[in-house]
Amino acid sequence: MSHQTPATHRPLTTALAEAAAMAGHAPSVHNTQPWRWRVLPEALELRVFHDRQLTATDPTGELATLSCGAALHHARLALAAEGWTATVHRMPEPGEPELLARLSEPQFSGVDPDAMRMVQCMQVRHTDRRPVSDEPVSGETLAAIAATVAGEGARLEILDRDQVLQLAAAASHAGTVESEDSQLRAELDYWTSRAGGSGLPPEVLLEQPAQTTVPGRDFGRPGGLPAGPGHDQAASYGVLYGDEDDPRSWLRAGEALSAGWLLATRLGVSVVPLSGVVEVGGTRQILRQVLAGLGHPYLVLRLGVADPEHAGPPHTPRLPREQVVDTSAVDGG
Repeated sequence: MSHQTPATHRPLTTALAEAAAMAGHAPSVHNTQPWRWRVLPEALELRVFHDRQLTATDPTGELATLSCGAALHHARLALAAEGWTATVHRMPEPGEPELLARLSEPQFSGVDPDAMRMVQCMQVRHTDRRPVSDEPVSGETLAAIAATVAGEGARLEILDRDQVLQLAAAASHAGTVESEDSQLRAELDYWTSRAGGSGLPPEVLLEQPAQTTVPGRDFGRPGGLPAGPGHDQAASYGVLYGDEDDPRSWLRAGEALSAGWLLATRLGVSVVPLSGVVEVGGTRQILRQVLAGLGHPYLVLRLGVADPEHAGPPHTPRLPREQVVDTSAVDGG
């Protein structure tokens, strides 16, 4: 069984390193980018990097694991766009909980045109916290996004009006709880004030709170992005959830988030993740009740059509490749 690639394509180790670098475009909580990749001669390993975990907001690392899952899905697509398919081993070593996944047994199977289109979506996808336009997302589009999420092992429940009001109350309460936590406020201040390749710069945060049914996170400081006059009345809200509440399930939830968000980007739908209601234990339980006990909530998503009249925010910064991709095992380092 040969791992050699045709002469017209790049070597396997180059494709693995490029896929790991492309995964850096993935969304992560507060743009922390808590992943580290290791390129091996015939495999790619993903680890969670606890130094970039939000110790006050996410003490058990669930949102860090979900963020890494999004990066894992990005890497899988980037490999497919290069023509490679690999077997994904999630949580492959019980004694190494920080080793979240290993992509191994790569085979050259030919370039996947759909994956190529999704790689393009990775490079334009971003989080736009402004109110959405008055144009609702069609039921057909929401169903397509939910089906894509289901294909990656999680589910997306689109909420009805009464459920949205329950969500709004829970989100408001979570915001109050978090605003009174000094450690959490200090952590948020750090990730919204630091220079460099991670965190949330002022230009992606709203100048003032937007008019919205479900309150977004109070970042504790005004940003540089005009909120505009709109209201989120036309927005849809969904809960990303699954059957289990273990690290593997949070990893799969991240892969599902990536798949759904990239399809949404391709279909012209703006996605804003809302994690506050999941971060607070009491409101997470309320969210389970909203789901009628169907499963464990991982994340809330606002879905809408962005206002076409105003340019959206810039992309958040990204860490340099050498900080997140270790190629020493293949380049003699």
